[in-house]
Amino acid sequence: MPVRQLTEDVINRIAAGEVVERPASVVKELVENALDAGATHVDVMTDGGGRRLIRVSDDGQGMTASDLALAVERHATSKLPEDDLLDIKTLGFRGEALPSIGSIARLAITTRHANEPHALEVRVEGGEKSEIRPAALGQGTRVDVRDLFFATPARLKFLKSDRVEAEAVREVVRRLAMSRPDVSFTLAGEERAPVTWAGAMPGAIGHLARLGDILGRDFQANAVDVADAREGVSIVGHAALPTFTRHNGLAQYLFVNGRPVRDKLLLGAIRGAYADYLPRDRHPVLALFITLDPHDVDVNVHPAKTEVRFRDSGGVRGLIVRSLKEALSRDARRAATTGGAATVAAMRAGLRAGYRTDWQSEPTDGPGSVVQLPRSPGRAGWDWRSSPAAPGFSSGAQASFDVGAPAARVALEAAPEPDLIDHPLGAARAQLHETYIVAQTRDGIVLIDQHAAHERLVYERMKAELDRGIERQLLLVPQIVDLDEADVERLLARTETLARYGLVIEDFGPGAIAVRETPSLLGELDAVGLLRNLAEHLAEWDDELPLERRLMHVAATMACHGSVRAGRRLKAEEMNALLREMEATPNSGQCNHGRPTYVELKLSDIERLFGRK
Repeated sequence: MPVRQLTEDVINRIAAGEVVERPASVVKELVENALDAGATHVDVMTDGGGRRLIRVSDDGQGMTASDLALAVERHATSKLPEDDLLDIKTLGFRGEALPSIGSIARLAITTRHANEPHALEVRVEGGEKSEIRPAALGQGTRVDVRDLFFATPARLKFLKSDRVEAEAVREVVRRLAMSRPDVSFTLAGEERAPVTWAGAMPGAIGHLARLGDILGRDFQANAVDVADAREGVSIVGHAALPTFTRHNGLAQYLFVNGRPVRDKLLLGAIRGAYADYLPRDRHPVLALFITLDPHDVDVNVHPAKTEVRFRDSGGVRGLIVRSLKEALSRDARRAATTGGAATVAAMRAGLRAGYRTDWQSEPTDGPGSVVQLPRSPGRAGWDWRSSPAAPGFSSGAQASFDVGAPAARVALEAAPEPDLIDHPLGAARAQLHETYIVAQTRDGIVLIDQHAAHERLVYERMKAELDRGIERQLLLVPQIVDLDEADVERLLARTETLARYGLVIEDFGPGAIAVRETPSLLGELDAVGLLRNLAEHLAEWDDELPLERRLMHVAATMACHGSVRAGRRLKAEEMNALLREMEATPNSGQCNHGRPTYVELKLSDIERLFGRK
């Protein structure tokens, strides 16, 4: 078959297949054009998930007649002042979006420039361009895209339902709205109620306000500021506390020079920064904005411009990890504010399930009349005649009701000292079930999981002592631990790593290990359980895992075995000392497994629970 030149129409359709994957791709290109045109307000409306209609209107600077004629031609752009493809300071530059859209849909562009006496319009249907003609428009540009993929009907088969496509459009607009808090956005369509994100002030305050509008007020209340810079690369943004997480990684928003991206390098850096805080099945919530010289990043990697390539990828990754760790260490003594609300919600659910508060009618002494009396707050369907304490039952039956001493133990009989109440975690008042500490603050109460809290304290102490060497205690009689031969081999292969944390082991024949020394700060510990857990973790290690991550895994496992166990009674002084140490220790808001160490209930929450508010 001879070589032949493709027609212009086929070339446009090939380009359209790269740029326009679905209606959301069209919205992304058009909104980026609006932002590059200096718009302060952008309206997006869709019909049929964008399949039937996409309309994007803005109040930008508009286009002149000559600009409008070139805008729908291939490889024509106003966003690349020179021919340097690395000097890109706008969101778009390829010059393929509008002609590609016009080749597969019915495209109409209406625009008005300040230097033009009236608005102008051009139409492109299936690649056929019309003449420019006068139109009516006040300011800016309006782009209508109708009957998407009508010229390539095979592509319609790959689209999802209208609702799914509309949600993809919404996600695109959300991401662009995050990147430009100074611009107001309106999103409307038959698939959704109109939503408007008003413009906010620039800077960190404006960014947080916009993120709160999009991600929710809970994120705004549980976010920490992220700001760092090194060697021409700066990072700003907000990251949620480790106790405020999601089941998937879709709530991680990344921007490079204002461009929304989904880059594997950046996502890997985020996982590395949160590795010390989150369990494996949870994902952080954050929005990071990375700014660097355009010559140090290649945005021409993918036609959709969602992937980038950094000149110094290692430096960017290290900066992300460092900035996130510093931010979390600075503010992660806090636990998520949603913990109290979740606790109250759980209590209310229990009350609704177990108790009835409706009203019942009881006859009065008067004939034919009734009076409304509140039902007893007992369990629904409860019959007093079945109670062991009902009249006629023996004392032996009543004795079966005895469940032992109360599980709650009062820590302080008198009123707590005012200076203790003024602390963030308050003053210890009681210990419940020998596991949970109840503390009183100035405006509420705090429930602390003593094991989880002490586990984090021990872990942070071990990390701090790692550089100068962890003190060891020599066992008078070495403890022999029997394990599988495979586990023994894994442990013996990591003797140097374990010795850095004060755990000295040696071979004791087939299937056995002798424990010679243990870390002093762990006190007495169960060497058998510790070594078995360590062996399980070692089996999951990848040879590519960095040494630092391996050390942190060892420290977390050892801290779990060396912390105060649930079921241990604590004195009031011990409980208060634990609270004060939590206030002074970074990351004490969550344990090594990512669970919260305490839950705070404000008086307002408690009052709502009991119907006082």
